[in-house]
Amino acid sequence: MIDLQRGMFESGVSPHDEEGVLSRVAKLLEKARSRGVAVLHVRHDGGPGDDLERDTPGWHIHPAVAPLNDEPIIDKDRCSAFHGTDLHERLQARGIARLVIAGMQTEYCIDTNCRTAHGLGYAVLLVRDAHTTFDNPALSAEQIVAHHNLTLRNGGFVTLVDAAAVEF
Repeated sequence: MIDLQRGMFESGVSPHDEEGVLSRVAKLLEKARSRGVAVLHVRHDGGPGDDLERDTPGWHIHPAVAPLNDEPIIDKDRCSAFHGTDLHERLQARGIARLVIAGMQTEYCIDTNCRTAHGLGYAVLLVRDAHTTFDNPALSAEQIVAHHNLTLRNGGFVTLVDAAAVEF
């Protein structure tokens, strides 16, 4: 679960399908946990003054999808959760070869982590309806999500699946 932090939802601008994405991610977490699947959370530090600045209210993971006590949080300060962290080593130590990815923001951290994970040899399952972003001056958030779903799938980086169809 990538960057599903309070600052993304409490900045005064709502991400596309905010409640739907949080609900679907919460159900994914419940399903993974009930099957004993390892869940790792990724949290972004946007630096001083950012909505995701470390140790501020916005930096914490949204309560609807908060980690359980034994679930690790990978802290990062770049789009990639692999760069400058021990994520790859943690996954290897657990024998994890397939990643199910959901979260924020589609065009930044979701895209980067799907491509990086694929490049490291992981099978990547991107949950089509469980990642989101914000509108920008060029495209609506809905268009950005649709574009990245298509690009990442057609580029061979991910397998796309709806949240309801994810199997652990």
